[in-house]
Amino acid sequence: MIRPFSSSATVAGAEPEFLSRQVTAARRFYLDLRPSPDRPLAVVCGGWEECAPDYEIDRDSFPYFSIEFVTRGRGEVTLDGGRPRALEPGALFVYGPGVAQRIRSRADAPLGKYFVDFAGARARRLLADAGLAPGAVVALGPTGEVRDAFELLIRLALDGDARAEDACALQLELLVFLVARALRPDSPAERRARATFERVRRHIDAEFLSLRGLTEVAAACHVNASHLCRVFRRFQGEQPFRYLQRQRMRWAAGRLDGDGKLVREVADELGMDPFQFSRVFKRVHGVPPSVFARRHSAAKPANRSA
Repeated sequence: MIRPFSSSATVAGAEPEFLSRQVTAARRFYLDLRPSPDRPLAVVCGGWEECAPDYEIDRDSFPYFSIEFVTRGRGEVTLDGGRPRALEPGALFVYGPGVAQRIRSRADAPLGKYFVDFAGARARRLLADAGLAPGAVVALGPTGEVRDAFELLIRLALDGDARAEDACALQLELLVFLVARALRPDSPAERRARATFERVRRHIDAEFLSLRGLTEVAAACHVNASHLCRVFRRFQGEQPFRYLQRQRMRWAAGRLDGDGKLVREVADELGMDPFQFSRVFKRVHGVPPSVFARRHSAAKPANRSA
């Protein structure tokens, strides 16, 4: 299911039809959409996208190999007719030619994910050597290096350098290597760190309206603040305060859109002054709350009497 894309986004190249428009924000790049079969490895396109609540992909196949890496939100993926698998931060899945994909985002926790599509004579072997056959769905251990590798891939592509295609092919190999390393069995210390991260994240998800900052989160979860920052960076790829801000601003967006609240009313509900609220909202959603509210108000059908 593909719908019109209506959000500010950073892109390079012409947007191909096979990419979903059901996103609220994106940084995408498009390199060689018709790679020569003689090339050993060619990055076609990739980027990062924040899915809309109704994000839905249903395809019987795909022309390229693809790796998708979830950094936020919840959802579900079914690959190659297998059983549905839950998607959450740290999940990574792979598909390609001949592999059907069904991807859904949960409306109450939209997915945020990186992706890269690629082709070439070495593409399948690259995945096989890392234990990532098309159709695989895996949970990574530490994710910071993988997230950083995707970020560098995006920067290399968007820089527009004459050798961007070659640089991205090399970066793809490094990315797959780092994914393979993150798939190694967890040590007992790693399992404890992940358990701490999951416990704190669940608390933030449940109590984000009452929490104001890192100190409150750490105290409520009985975790040292420095340790909390380390485990969030390792498993979420960002600081816990940023994660808390995003949860609060997503709730705010729902109040501005579905409930029709004024900006100052939502700011009051969050215990923030309007200037601070506008600054944080823009950082998360890319536009000030006043602009967001106007856009969504204009997009709603007008009520008409019979």
